[in-house]
Amino acid sequence: MTDTQAKSFRRRELIKGGAAAVTGLAVFGFGDSIFGAEAADEEWIPFSNAPRARPGQLDWEGLDAWITPQEQVFWVSHYGAPEMPPEEEYRLEVSGLVENPKKFTLDDIKALPREDRLMTLECSGNGSSPGFMAAIYNAKFTGTPLASFLKAAGIRSGAKNVVFFGHDNKVEKMPYRKTEYVWPAHFGRSMSIEDALNSDALLVYEANGKPLTKNNGFPLRLIRPGYYGIANVKWLRSIELWDREYMGKYMAREYVTLRGERRGDEIFYKETSVGKMNIKSIIARVTRKKSDGDKDSIKAYGAVWSHDATEIKSVEVRIDDGAWLSAKLDEKPRSQHSWIFFSYEWKNPTPGKHTLVSRGIETNGHIQPTKDDDEIALKKSSREAYEQWPREIELET
Repeated sequence: MTDTQAKSFRRRELIKGGAAAVTGLAVFGFGDSIFGAEAADEEWIPFSNAPRARPGQLDWEGLDAWITPQEQVFWVSHYGAPEMPPEEEYRLEVSGLVENPKKFTLDDIKALPREDRLMTLECSGNGSSPGFMAAIYNAKFTGTPLASFLKAAGIRSGAKNVVFFGHDNKVEKMPYRKTEYVWPAHFGRSMSIEDALNSDALLVYEANGKPLTKNNGFPLRLIRPGYYGIANVKWLRSIELWDREYMGKYMAREYVTLRGERRGDEIFYKETSVGKMNIKSIIARVTRKKSDGDKDSIKAYGAVWSHDATEIKSVEVRIDDGAWLSAKLDEKPRSQHSWIFFSYEWKNPTPGKHTLVSRGIETNGHIQPTKDDDEIALKKSSREAYEQWPREIELET
């Protein structure tokens, strides 16, 4: 076997796990658009500055499916995955400032109008270190719209916030002066009534046409398109309508971004609760192909995403310290809250070590920052890790 054949073989082995996902895409109508410009005889070039993904996370270098295979779907839980009751015993309690408080069975919820949402879901800390860069996936979620569900429950006057509690829980401690308060806390997040009624949020019981897995929220979870994973509460226990702000641990004390802004000679710091996703892109894979005259061509493939894909204007790629160059965005598949694949061809590359990086640009002109830009450099927390990700490769002669 020649070196070229060996590399091609390794590439096929690298991505063969995505075959099932490719087949699944045909069901969703996206069967012909997985890195559509990539040819079968392109040789995979490994990155020299990033480890391969761990099991249970997205394998960027093997990415060949717009919908992520289940075995690469990440999950994070701060209180552990709870032991849930059997599906027939499950109840979702709706209470607080509602006209019709009730406990819903899963069959009750499934009997309501159902809709699908295509969405890229990312952990807000994804990219905070070289070993944690694959906590992201794209899926089709199915459930009942939150807005119509709340309207049917009857929203009483004075309701300002919708609070979502999960079954996952833990004993929490919080010191206050000379007292330490201890209580059994359930994981919770919230949104305003206005956001709930004007969002595409779903109460979800299926992902990619199958029931949710245990780790990803079975039997029911919240999906809030365009928001980081922390906002998408799993294992829903109850929904409560309050007349005041919810200040739970994972909104007011944890998953808070501390960011500095320059105001003249002063740096002014602000704390914000992690919410909407920021624009972000990554070069997922680099390949090499011999072209006419025995001159090589290098292809870089990647993905770009934000809280709203319709606000993504373009992606640019930079090689070493050169100029920023326009990448080609795939025309399809496209969905408002899902990633978009892109590619860039580098003709006649030179041998040696090279750095490739991408940046996403929004329609309002905002550019995905580098780690040295104030937007990232003055951020004192690991949340919302959306800086540019340089990729290093070495080309043989």
